[in-house]
Amino acid sequence: QVQLVESGGGLVQAGGSLRLSCAASGRPFSGYTMAWFRQAPGKEREFVAAISWAGGNTYYADSVKGRFTISRDNAKNTVYLQMNSLKPEDTAVYYCAATARSRLVVVVTSYNYWGQGTQVTVSS
Repeated sequence: QVQLVESGGGLVQAGGSLRLSCAASGRPFSGYTMAWFRQAPGKEREFVAAISWAGGNTYYADSVKGRFTISRDNAKNTVYLQMNSLKPEDTAVYYCAATARSRLVVVVTSYNYWGQGTQVTVSS
């Protein structure tokens, strides 16, 4: 059974930083794509960043490009999202997601596995 467990969320001031972690287990993830999505109250789930396990290729939403960095530690089966220069509009529940697709994809319905989410709140 695939399991994704996020951690690292919390409350920070604008301009601060947080690092989210996603521990993945249940199967080999070589060939998979991992991603972070976020969802604010009253809004649809929004793509944030994606990374391929095999090659480490990355893709970012324009709203976070230059501020967020997605990375992975293959030995630990863990994906990270380093968030710098946080803004109040970054406030959301952040979800880790996985798909067996090797291509980087940004559509929420393309992802089969999801974590429980972790709350990130950025105060002004």
